[in-house]
Amino acid sequence: MKNLFSFRSLSFYSLFLLVLVSMSYSMGKIGEKISITTASKEAKAEFLKGRDLFERLRATDANQYFKKAHQLDEKFVLAYYYDALSGATAKNFFEQLDKAAALENDVSQGEKLMIMAAKAGASGETKLQEEDLKRLVDLYPKDERALNLLGQFYFGQQNFQTCIDYLKKATVISPDFSSPYNMLGYSYRNLGDFANAEKTFKTYIKLIPDDPNPYDSYAELLLKEGKYNESIKQYEKALSIDPHFVASYLGMASDYNYLGKNKIAREKLNKLFNDVARNDGERRGAAFAITVSYADEGDMENALKEMQKQYEIAGKINDPSAMSADLNIIGNIYFEMGNYDKAKEKYEASLNMILNSNLSQNVKDNAKRFSLYNDARIAVMKNDVETAKKKSKELWEEANKTQNNFQLKLCHEINGLAAMNEKNYKKAVSEFERANLQNPYIIYRIATAYNKNGNKEAAQKHFKKAANFNALNNLNQAFIRLKAKEMASEI
Repeated sequence: MKNLFSFRSLSFYSLFLLVLVSMSYSMGKIGEKISITTASKEAKAEFLKGRDLFERLRATDANQYFKKAHQLDEKFVLAYYYDALSGATAKNFFEQLDKAAALENDVSQGEKLMIMAAKAGASGETKLQEEDLKRLVDLYPKDERALNLLGQFYFGQQNFQTCIDYLKKATVISPDFSSPYNMLGYSYRNLGDFANAEKTFKTYIKLIPDDPNPYDSYAELLLKEGKYNESIKQYEKALSIDPHFVASYLGMASDYNYLGKNKIAREKLNKLFNDVARNDGERRGAAFAITVSYADEGDMENALKEMQKQYEIAGKINDPSAMSADLNIIGNIYFEMGNYDKAKEKYEASLNMILNSNLSQNVKDNAKRFSLYNDARIAVMKNDVETAKKKSKELWEEANKTQNNFQLKLCHEINGLAAMNEKNYKKAVSEFERANLQNPYIIYRIATAYNKNGNKEAAQKHFKKAANFNALNNLNQAFIRLKAKEMASEI
């Protein structure tokens, strides 16, 4: 399982704050390690139990300790921060992060930067997020956790080599700190270096052999390589250690889907939903994976039913961020079905859910930017290419302000779709190649453009790549896998 979170300047460090930190219980000397500011030894002890579990990707187990820590010390900023990251719902994330942010002036520079980076990430302000994390590393170059955070940021930006560089520094500082090895393995995998990925995951297993995640991560590498049965065995190993390790149910379901055993996949996922899941977040994860399994078979009606179930879970606690995401996914399913009017209706409802919420203006602005992408896709499908181009240009200008790399890639996707509509297939390929190449649907679109342009060899190559992309629990893969497989065999 990937350890990847959406992380988001500082005023002069006052004499009062220096005194406060000198009185707190810290992990190391100021300038070497990021402080843990709390006035309670008991709260710190609970926090450290939670952080250890969290860094071993056992977020649900960890969350109770973070909650207990800030109950013992209501000004314990990092306890709120980690509660946000480990909680089961998007609602909990924003509530706890807001509590941490309200106290950010009472803690060390390092703690404040962590909170600011998390806030920026949640708002899609990736330039600010990067700046905050780089300042964190500049202040604490010997802190393995600071390096790990910056490395994970670059993973999210698909800058895998830079991610590797920072994570390797973390392992040099603290060779027994297991967390960096996880994302190191994924970075090598995404660069196509499967040998180093396997070596790294096996080192990860040796460091914490009694934890489930190293086996889960190694299983995902095997999944990516198309070694589905071997992958299932590693997922089963993870579950033998921790029967509640949700990620392994999701990974195993992906293996069964790719083996053409979607019914077995859903049996595993229904067990997760009904018997294993401990909170709404885990139940929502199971429902989404069932959605993916139905979509992989082309059964969009049942996929919609599962998404409605997921939406209703979020609705019970009035979680606008999660409900908005669900409406957007429902819109994507209608889009795939060719029902563009219904898709547009859901996209608009998704945006309004955020705009009418109590979430921050920065979060609302990010939602507005993303809505431009949905508007543009609908316009292309309705042959209104000029509107699509206009929306793409607007999104490009807005995304450039925050240096949101993901949203800039969406512009290239829109431009590629517009070029396809205009039968300019060479330009389409060029645009799609600058879009998100970790999205198998983009690979499928590249293949389609090559095929339309008469380059059968390149088309077949990309159709095969799309069909065998072997993404984990990925709806975009489900939308195109069987179509790509069929096209590859027909060329």
